Amino acid sequence: MEKICRVEHLGLVPYQTAWAYQNRLAERIAEGSLDQTLLLLEHPHTFTLGRSGSSDNLIVSEAEMKQKGITFVEVDRGGDITYHGPGQLVGYPLMRLAPIGWKGDRLPQVDYVGYIRQLEQVLICTLAKFDIDSFRVNGKTGVWVGKETLPQKIASIGVKVDARGISRHGFALNVAPQMEYWQGIVPCGLSGVTMTSMVAHLSKQVSVSEVVIESKTCFAEVFQCKLIPVESAI
Repeated sequence: MEKICRVEHLGLVPYQTAWAYQNRLAERIAEGSLDQTLLLLEHPHTFTLGRSGSSDNLIVSEAEMKQKGITFVEVDRGGDITYHGPGQLVGYPLMRLAPIGWKGDRLPQVDYVGYIRQLEQVLICTLAKFDIDSFRVNGKTGVWVGKETLPQKIASIGVKVDARGISRHGFALNVAPQMEYWQGIVPCGLSGVTMTSMVAHLSKQVSVSEVVIESKTCFAEVFQCKLIPVESAI
């Protein structure tokens, strides 16, 4: 039987609103009363710091963040600090990575890493739909473009898998965001990394809505599921 995955388009949503919504849906998925779900959205200007991150990687001051309308949120995902903003496609897959009834402190490493690799493949596939060649960098999570000797990061990934095996958080693909906001942080805690966007590698403009269409196709292929569009209750 083909796996079903609901997909909701949320539009532009404050980070903490979307985070709380993820948690509500994940509870229902864990109980078995809701199918797995993919949330696709954008956020207002936000810096988020993951569990393994360092606040030293936040360069901009609190006063500057207030002036630029940037929210700062400490979150329960893996990874370090990243930026979210308009023009960036964010995907939050709420996937069942363990059987119903499973309980444990940590998902087996092979399954966790395998899930990250799947998310990277969704992004690589999506970028290929726009004739952008992308790749993984050994030892670094995310997706990169350009020369392998001097790669630029175009997409970031940070996830959490809870004690019942349900994933939260996900990926952020730079379509056409205001790239100057990245200057306020050390992206993903990687000193010297260069962040880039899809529009920087295309001869034409592309919208988040166009990328959403292709990302859904790639997600269904990689996770071998049927995506069912549903109305958001957020």
